[in-house]
Amino acid sequence: MDLHRARFFGRLDEGNAVAGQRGLPRRSFLVGGGLGAAALLSGGVSPFVSARAAWAAPAGELHRAALTKGIRYGSSAATWQVQPDSAYAALFARESGMLLTEDDLLWYRLKPTRDSPLDFGHGDQIVSFAAGNEQPVLAAHLVWDEGLGDGWEPDALYELGTQEARDLLFGTIQQEVAHYAGQVTAWVVANEVTDGRRKDANGFWTVEPWYQTIGPSYVEEAFALAHQHDPDALLLINEFGFETGTDAAARRTSMLKAVDHLQSRNVPVHGLGIQAHLNADGFARKFDTAAYRTFLSDVAARGLSIFITEMDVQDDGLEADVPSRDAAVADVYARYLSVALQEPAVKVVLTFGLSDRYTWLEEDYPRPDGAARRPLPFDEDLQPKPAYTAILRAFENAPARPPL
Repeated sequence: MDLHRARFFGRLDEGNAVAGQRGLPRRSFLVGGGLGAAALLSGGVSPFVSARAAWAAPAGELHRAALTKGIRYGSSAATWQVQPDSAYAALFARESGMLLTEDDLLWYRLKPTRDSPLDFGHGDQIVSFAAGNEQPVLAAHLVWDEGLGDGWEPDALYELGTQEARDLLFGTIQQEVAHYAGQVTAWVVANEVTDGRRKDANGFWTVEPWYQTIGPSYVEEAFALAHQHDPDALLLINEFGFETGTDAAARRTSMLKAVDHLQSRNVPVHGLGIQAHLNADGFARKFDTAAYRTFLSDVAARGLSIFITEMDVQDDGLEADVPSRDAAVADVYARYLSVALQEPAVKVVLTFGLSDRYTWLEEDYPRPDGAARRPLPFDEDLQPKPAYTAILRAFENAPARPPL
């Protein structure tokens, strides 16, 4: 089992999440998959930097329907997707009203080895792409224990001394935030730092390498540093696992405790990012709508905006038949959004990709039967699916709210 933080299986549910065993399988595909990133960078100007005047502000139905209700709809994207694929770049420019940096600010791009100077090449290009499309940027992630390049040993973060860890993490944050200050709307400052099981009194995940090397203050210090260098940006704490699973209730409680702790320390945390990686297998039965709605209200009562940051639907448990599978995936979107969008604090909805052509689920969690994953609003041919219609109807039926 690949332990990519066991997103869909519940962190530590099987008791086998061990330091150094987690990874980012997608990384090897991106670096070695022949997509020509080095060639694109070596040519000087990005192919979509020079052509960005051709793009217009997003005009897609999802974006427009969301915007009329005070919601910003968008998606993640990466240079390895939009640079070599002009058709997908055009779809993204039309349909997405916000861009989450999927890969280009992860450390395998930014700092591929511990001693590498920071490389902002890919990040600059994806931020420029978004600017050309008039898409605000959610930049991710300043603090995470994954997304490392092959130049990092599996246990490298755990082996750092306290001062080494502080210099590495906070030095990187300072340079990165200063570099993009004023160019992005929001930062995911801390990603996946709470837990339902191995947690301290404030809900923070004690197995996190930065927790073990720096101590529990690393989260609040990261927020303070980000705010210092980009004072106008919105700062988010981002997490998964609130919807279903044996520890979903405990994970919701941990996040509320973490927010309470940060706020008690006057930490500038402005929003909660909810990944919303959903699993179609038994979703209608497992999703406690009342408890989830209460959780969102509790977050809103603490003065936070809510961003749904990485929404998609894993189609395990569904037959391979495409029409029935697409209908079931669409039903999950409809059920989830009918609850989530009732909360006026939900200001942003981002899918983790627009098209099944580029889904991390196919790379990291292929279906056992070999059928291609179909978790997103558009299919591999960039055509809208029932999931698209479900999301559109959810926006149309959502109550209006003041925009972000």
